[in-house]
Amino acid sequence: MKNQRTLELKRESKLRAARCSFLAFRQLINPKDKWGWWQIEIARELQQFYDDMQAGRRPKLVIQAPPQHGKSVQIIDFIAWLAGKNPDCRTIYTSFSERLGVRANLKLQRLYDSQIYKDIFPDTHINQSNSVTVSGQFLRNREILEYCDHSGYFRNTTVGGSITGESLDLGVIDDPIKSRKEANSITVRESVWDWFTDDFFTRFSEDGSLLCILTRWHVDDPIGRLIKQYPEVKLLSYPAVAEHDEPNRKAGGPLFPEHKSLEFLLERKALLDSSSWLSLYQQTPIVLGGDLIRGEWFKRYTMPPTIVYRKIYADTAQKTKEHHDYSVFECWGMGEDGKIYLLDMIRGKWEAPDLRRQAVDFWNKHAVKDQGKLREMCVEDKASGTGLIQDIKRDAKIPIKPIQRTVDKLTRVQDVLPYIESGYVMIPENAAFVSDFVSECEAFTADNAHDHDDQIDPMCDAISDMLAERNKAPTPQVRFL
Repeated sequence: MKNQRTLELKRESKLRAARCSFLAFRQLINPKDKWGWWQIEIARELQQFYDDMQAGRRPKLVIQAPPQHGKSVQIIDFIAWLAGKNPDCRTIYTSFSERLGVRANLKLQRLYDSQIYKDIFPDTHINQSNSVTVSGQFLRNREILEYCDHSGYFRNTTVGGSITGESLDLGVIDDPIKSRKEANSITVRESVWDWFTDDFFTRFSEDGSLLCILTRWHVDDPIGRLIKQYPEVKLLSYPAVAEHDEPNRKAGGPLFPEHKSLEFLLERKALLDSSSWLSLYQQTPIVLGGDLIRGEWFKRYTMPPTIVYRKIYADTAQKTKEHHDYSVFECWGMGEDGKIYLLDMIRGKWEAPDLRRQAVDFWNKHAVKDQGKLREMCVEDKASGTGLIQDIKRDAKIPIKPIQRTVDKLTRVQDVLPYIESGYVMIPENAAFVSDFVSECEAFTADNAHDHDDQIDPMCDAISDMLAERNKAPTPQVRFL
């Protein structure tokens, strides 16, 4: 009997602690979770965020952290804890994906239905009916949870979704940008920012607070703009691997080793180009400029090894006037060492008849080589390339393959950078075309401020086709700095 009473007292003590402390709350409802200093620090920061809300300070907190480190889970737990403390709080949660919003909603539903939550916060509960609409009762569905007998609710939506007529006391932004492709698009960035300023931010109550947790994609993403525009924003940035000694870890130490080891993080680093690693994992997006492709990353050869097979990749200009791009034909070979070799290239401004003639002559030049079968000519099926494909198919005995470039040029370049940076792309030491090739690569910019990129497109096609998609090379291992 005495032991039973002792257990009851201990349990009640834990419940009281969970009502007062967000850290104690998380530890009580997640007994099987792994814990590290980072988890504890974020819990304390969110506790301070709550205190600032209660004091009417209208806090704005941004937490930057790498992917798959449990940052969204902490935010959902905080929303639940906040609802227990103040069930009149109106929360709107937004992310790039409807799936993420629904997942957050359903996690909250399960938590509110749990006995442990009811014991901690007996005054905060949701309708036990799972109906989409219940006449005269509090709503509970995949988009909104209303707290029974209170004015508060949780509403999840997507970036760009309609929240007309809604009001919020807490606005939560959880990863507003979906992918690198979207982040690289100024149109997408402008659209997302317009929605935040014209819709989301106009829903805030007089004491409304803002909580953002995300992985950075771009220096000019919505959070980058938010930080610039509102100097009162509190920014907490956590790189996956410490770049210098910190209070809780040494330089080179992982953020959450209990969950993601240093070995795992270095494997991720090896798969990414430098700019992606810096933005996604280190939370330091950089302005991509002419230093995106470094000439020193290309490895040089004097004599190639045995070539297993060869392909020709072409980029054709839409027009031939002075300011337009050149047409380019590049011959690439797959070496027996798993690397690809730029064997030859021609470049010029040719009208349709000359363009076809140059294509045929370049093919015939390399078709007679006895090392590595020349398999096909790959040409983008667009503009003058479409005409070239049709002409060659009709008049010449050349196996020609139309290709589609489905993503933007910057994304294509970033996708192949790990192979260049890790030494899988070889160029000749002394060929006449090498200087112009390297110069064009080094001048490539993210904002299309460069003059030409006609040599870069077929290079990207070759790397994607011969290395990435066909998996002819081992996973690139980037040299760690």
